[in-house]
Amino acid sequence: MPVETIFTNPLFSQVILPFLLVFVLVFAILDKTKLLGDGKRQINAIISLVIAVLFLGFSQAVGIVVNLMPVLAVVLVVILVFYLILGFVFNDAGGLRVNNGIKIAGGILAFLILIVAVLVVTDFWNKLLDFFKGGSGWLSTLIMVLVIAGALAVVLATGKKSQI
Repeated sequence: MPVETIFTNPLFSQVILPFLLVFVLVFAILDKTKLLGDGKRQINAIISLVIAVLFLGFSQAVGIVVNLMPVLAVVLVVILVFYLILGFVFNDAGGLRVNNGIKIAGGILAFLILIVAVLVVTDFWNKLLDFFKGGSGWLSTLIMVLVIAGALAVVLATGKKSQI
């Protein structure tokens, strides 16, 4: 039997967290843009409070925000992992100089590895493999032709121009 905690309580997840999110976002936007003038933090706080309370009155808007937050968290983790991998590729610490072409190739490789990792973790990798193994023949052929054409376009666009 699942244990009821404060984090699983609907009051916390459906009211308090969305309220805080909207309040802080609106306050930060008003404060950063100085829309109402410089040094008007109390007015910014009151307007943010009113907007956040009004936001809670519309259950459909709250539902959209609550449903988007897990997706946002996953996307932020994926971006963080991508930047960590890029940090390893683009790091010039220790006096090691790496050619720009190798850095670009490493960035593309890191991106592709991250995409494959996300596909494997979400179990879409097996679906993708099944599609190419036994899926409709013309569609998989079309996708492969588009992938090859895209790779060829990248090679031709990034290749050095010969001077005659």
